[in-house]
Amino acid sequence: MEFSVCGTLVLAGLVISLLWLLRLKRRSQICLPPGPSGLPVIGNLLQLDKRAPFKTLLKLSEHYGPVMTVYLGPKRTVVLVGYDAVKEALVDQADDFTGRGPLPFLIRATKGYGLGISNGERWRQLRRFTLTTLKDFGMGRKGMEEWIQEESKHLVARINNTNAEPFDPTYFMSCTVSNVICCLVFGQRFSYDDGHFLHLLQTISEAMKFGSSPWGQLYNIFPGLMERLPGHQHKIFARIEELREFIMKKIQEHEDTLDPSSPRDYIDCFLVRLSQEKGIPTTEFHYENLLSTVLNLYLAGTETTSSTLRFALSVLIRYPKIQETMQQEIDTVIGQERCPNMEDRKSLPYTDAVLHEIQRLMDIVPMSIPHYALQDISFRGYTIPKDTMIIPLLHSVLKEEKQWATPWSFNPQHFLDQNGNFKKNPAFMPFSAGKRSCVGESLARMEIFLFMVSLLQHFTFSCPGGPDSVDLSPEYSSFANVPRRYKIIATPQ
Repeated sequence: MEFSVCGTLVLAGLVISLLWLLRLKRRSQICLPPGPSGLPVIGNLLQLDKRAPFKTLLKLSEHYGPVMTVYLGPKRTVVLVGYDAVKEALVDQADDFTGRGPLPFLIRATKGYGLGISNGERWRQLRRFTLTTLKDFGMGRKGMEEWIQEESKHLVARINNTNAEPFDPTYFMSCTVSNVICCLVFGQRFSYDDGHFLHLLQTISEAMKFGSSPWGQLYNIFPGLMERLPGHQHKIFARIEELREFIMKKIQEHEDTLDPSSPRDYIDCFLVRLSQEKGIPTTEFHYENLLSTVLNLYLAGTETTSSTLRFALSVLIRYPKIQETMQQEIDTVIGQERCPNMEDRKSLPYTDAVLHEIQRLMDIVPMSIPHYALQDISFRGYTIPKDTMIIPLLHSVLKEEKQWATPWSFNPQHFLDQNGNFKKNPAFMPFSAGKRSCVGESLARMEIFLFMVSLLQHFTFSCPGGPDSVDLSPEYSSFANVPRRYKIIATPQ
């Protein structure tokens, strides 16, 4: 029996080693991009900084170049480093790079449906429908602007109630941003005191932290193993299931009160389309895609923008002179009485530059959401074989020395010309680029501008320990850079 077990283990080891050698041989035959050699099964994992793998990838690119191959566990992955390589792939060869990588964490959360991780016809139909519907409900136009202005009044009122005492802004920011998504998707907002709403927001926050933890990254690399091991992942998925049940309940409520001639929100529009295409066997408009796309919008649209707002407050506390200059510009252009609007942005170049620089410095999703080779891709003289994961390293674009004068420090001059006018930089890619860029980009830009200008109209922000006590390095890094939490003081203007 002992010999049998040992023999089985030896045989398994030989098979794994043989498969690895065959892979290396094929790698040399098909002209893969260069990269570090790895070990069977675990690939290059031991070489990566588990808390900030993107930093290791950037360092490796100094030796292997802007297009390189690494193995994340057994998964072959091509990493694109720097603005030129990322832009050439995602924009110039956009059709080749539209594939989305099958991330196990997202597949488990969405059951494999929805806009976020889909490919082919499902992705095309859902993306086109989602962009059109969000525009119809005012994303980038007046209707959405009014929702955000209304929500900013609730936010200001809540912060006023802190009476200039220290408070943690995390839950205020999450409620505020989530309510904008809720208006879009569910056609309603929730009270900041709604216990169930706060529970769901906590679920979104925990899911983001888990995805950005070493444990979450291990789940994406070895999902089968992680499903069998005890750990926090089981609690996270149970909480996500609660979120799915909440969304399904909202869908049912919408179905019961639907007026096809007057859709109120995203769910209504989807239900109308679902009814229209009921007899088409190949339709992508069914309940699983509706539920998972709403989950995509809710998860992505809440945590990333609210984290950006929290980070923005930390930056302004860290640099009080910059906060003061923004307030002077806002007071001159808008005053303190009326609500800011998007038309004001062109008259607030310094404020706009600071908000862009905050997003650049934060680097919210440093490795982007992975792309995927749906067929063999020729790129820069290399072959990226079908079924290869592709990481456009956004971190390397937002911190590239060729593109930014002082890439590692906070510098609003990156977005200002010599005359103090706002200037664009094509390397500003916090929302990625090309055909898989974030569908909510214009909404997020609008929220960041309107909420931050509104807050600076009414308050000056500080913290009990003073500016020097604020650490702008992330609390968690990996999938996302999650900012540190601080108690802050909002002193009325």
